[in-house]
Amino acid sequence: MNRRVPRAVWMAVAVGIAARLVFALGYWVDKPLTHDEQEYLLLAGNVADGRGFAYLLPDGSPAPGEHFGRAPTYPVFLAGVTWLTRPGPAAGPDAPAAPVSPSVLRGIRIVQSGLGGAVVWLVAWLAHRAAGPKAAGAAAALAAVYPPLVWTPAYVWSETLYSVLALGCVALLMVERPRAWTWLAAGALAGLAVLTRPAMLFFLPLVCAWLGWTRRWRETVLVAVACALVLAPWTLRNLREHGRFVLVASEGGITFWTGNHPLAIGEGDLAANPDLKRANLALRAQHPGLTPEALEPFYYEQALQFIRERPGAWGRLLLRKVFYTIVPLGPSYRLHSPLYFGASAVSYLAVLPFALLGIAALRRHGTLPVPLFLLAAASLLVGLLFFPQERFRIPVVDPVLLVSAAAWWALRT
Repeated sequence: MNRRVPRAVWMAVAVGIAARLVFALGYWVDKPLTHDEQEYLLLAGNVADGRGFAYLLPDGSPAPGEHFGRAPTYPVFLAGVTWLTRPGPAAGPDAPAAPVSPSVLRGIRIVQSGLGGAVVWLVAWLAHRAAGPKAAGAAAALAAVYPPLVWTPAYVWSETLYSVLALGCVALLMVERPRAWTWLAAGALAGLAVLTRPAMLFFLPLVCAWLGWTRRWRETVLVAVACALVLAPWTLRNLREHGRFVLVASEGGITFWTGNHPLAIGEGDLAANPDLKRANLALRAQHPGLTPEALEPFYYEQALQFIRERPGAWGRLLLRKVFYTIVPLGPSYRLHSPLYFGASAVSYLAVLPFALLGIAALRRHGTLPVPLFLLAAASLLVGLLFFPQERFRIPVVDPVLLVSAAAWWALRT
C-alpha cells in the first residue's frame, strides 16, 4: 500500500473493532448459547483443565447429550482464552464442573473482536492488491460496518478465526514477489484453516490445480507439503484415538447426511428441520453407544444410498441448494429475530449487485484475484455438496463480495 492509504485503512480497522466490541459487550449480553457454542466451550474447558480433547465431565464420564466430532484449532484457541480470563486458578482434571463464567465469555468476545479487525485489514489488503489504494479504502470501510461481520465475533463460533486464517492464506498466495517461505507459510495457514473448519479442504485441490496450470510446480509442492505437515499430527492422533482414519473430524458424516437426505430442504442444519432432527435421533437409536467417529460411516452410507437410488429427487434438492446459495431466504434465517434476518438479508443483497459489477471490472482490467475467487468457489462447492447456510457463507464469501464491490468503486471510471 502506498503512503496515503494506511491511515484510512487503520481508521477503518479501529472503527471495525469498536463496532464489534459495542455489539458484543453492549448488546449481545446474557443471551442463550447455541448447541455449537456449548460444545466448543465444553471442549475448551476440558483442554484448559487438562482433561484432553473430549466431551467429558470432571469424573471422566461422558457429558450427556448428542455431541459431534470437532476440528481442534478453535477449541484450543478458546482454551487459551479461557485459561487467561477465568477467575481463580485452573480447575484441574479432578475439579467439579462449573458453568462458563461471564469473564471468559467477555474475554472470548474481546479477542474475537480483535480478530474481526484483522479481517477488516485483510479485506483492505486484498482489495488493494486487486484494484489499488482507492479500493482498499472502500473495502476497509465496508468491512468495518458490514453487519454479518460485525456480529459474528460475539458468538462462540469458529467463523471469525477461520476467516482470518483463510484470508491470510489467500493474501500470502497473492504476494507480488513471493519467496519459498511465502509458499510454506501459505500452506501452513491453509492447514490451520482446515483444522479450524474442514471446509478449507476443498480449497487445496483448487489452488494446487491453479498453480499447476501456471506451471509453478515447486510452489505447488511447497504449499501441499506445508499443509500436510500441519495436518499430520492431528490425523495420527485420530488414528490412535479412534482406531480408524479420520483426517480432521467426524462432523463431516452428519453434515453430508443432513444435506443429502430425503427429508432435506436444501438449506439449514438440523435446527432448521425438525423432521430431519427426529430422523437423526432414530438413526442414533439404531446404533446405541457409538461415538461420533464410529457413527460417521453410517451417515455417509445412508446419504450415498439416497443419491444412488433417487437421483431425480437428489437433483431437485441440488437445485434448491443452488437457489438458497444465492437468495438468503432459507429456513435457517427464520430461526433468528426479524431484526437479525432483515439486517443480514439487506446487507448481503445490497452488496451483491455491486460485487458482480466489480468481478466484471476486474476481468476487464486483467487483475482478477484468482486465489481469492478460488476460496469463494470452494466455499460455494461445500454448500452444494453438503448444504448452504449463512454461517458457512459469512467468513469467506461475504469478504470476497466486499472486495469485489470495492473494486467496482475504484475501477468504475
